Amino acid sequence: MFRTLSILIKKEFLQIFRNKSILAIIFVMPVIQLVILPLAANYEIKDIKIAVVDHDKSTQSRELIRKISASGYFKIVEYGENYNTAYQEIEKDKADLILEIPNNFEKDLVRENNEKVLVAINAINGTKAGLSASYLGQILQNNQQVQLEMSPELESAKKISGLEVVPTFWFNKNYNYRLSLVPGILAFLVTLISGYLAALNIVQEKEIGTIEQINVSPIKKRDFILGKLIPFWILAMVAFTIGLLVTIFVYKIQMQGSFLLLYGFISVYLVTILGMGLLASVYSETQQQAMFMVFFFMMIFILMSGLFTPTESMADWAIYIAYVNPVTYGVDGVRLIMLKNSGFKDLLPHFAFITGLGFVVITWAVLRYRKTN
Repeated sequence: MFRTLSILIKKEFLQIFRNKSILAIIFVMPVIQLVILPLAANYEIKDIKIAVVDHDKSTQSRELIRKISASGYFKIVEYGENYNTAYQEIEKDKADLILEIPNNFEKDLVRENNEKVLVAINAINGTKAGLSASYLGQILQNNQQVQLEMSPELESAKKISGLEVVPTFWFNKNYNYRLSLVPGILAFLVTLISGYLAALNIVQEKEIGTIEQINVSPIKKRDFILGKLIPFWILAMVAFTIGLLVTIFVYKIQMQGSFLLLYGFISVYLVTILGMGLLASVYSETQQQAMFMVFFFMMIFILMSGLFTPTESMADWAIYIAYVNPVTYGVDGVRLIMLKNSGFKDLLPHFAFITGLGFVVITWAVLRYRKTN
């Protein structure tokens, strides 16, 4: 068995290293994507175009506008007293939201400590609309300091009944979005590359005709599948190492957990992903079929893995899909080890699910593969 397996592995490495494009896909593409994707997938939105309708034109309203402009998130593109003019800017896609300050804004704010402003947001882009409303809401809430300066008697009331909430961000002290995004993207990239390459492997043998030579040989199906899986597992581990170095030295993300546990987790995880790719390859007759099959499942796995949005915020039916999604456990496991210093006991559910799924898909691939003359 071991001699046959070593010969198959040697054959696979020779085929891989003859194809320079595969080497570029394995080693160069993940580095470029890991450098570019976190910069492009920015959770912060700046230069939000705002149109201001100021009916009051008071010192207080001008101070509020100054704070909005100085926040670094908003860019005032229209300032006037006509709401319809500002609304036309939204229709022309020249503004993202409207802030309307009513008459007697300063007077009511000082006398009654209560005033309302109108915020109208273009919600075609739901994510941008939500963040814009959140940023502007924080600025409006912080307007209490101006009230205290203009109404000193409110200071005593604040001392008696006011509460100051100071949030503490565990495992991400400065609330740096890249700290959670980059480890997840690293897991996603090795998933994508290993899944695609494994899916195309057996199909390539079918298309060029070399599968017939293997079928008439005394090679067992088990050895054949393992001979296809092990070389790509080794290359995927090397690609993960390169990506991990980029994560540490380019993005300055400090490794909180154990490197040994991280590599142990990734090694098991990659076996499962490669097994799924090989299973797709066994069922496909052409490389095009394999690519579309993997693309279909990868899109679902990635979008429902919690990489960009928390799984807890999904619909109930989507959460059940996320629970049987291997990428969910891969992304979460890498984040827990790198950022939270989680131990083996904390990752037991992840190891159990991934190991069980890997055993199922590899066994399925071995049983499904037919050696025909």
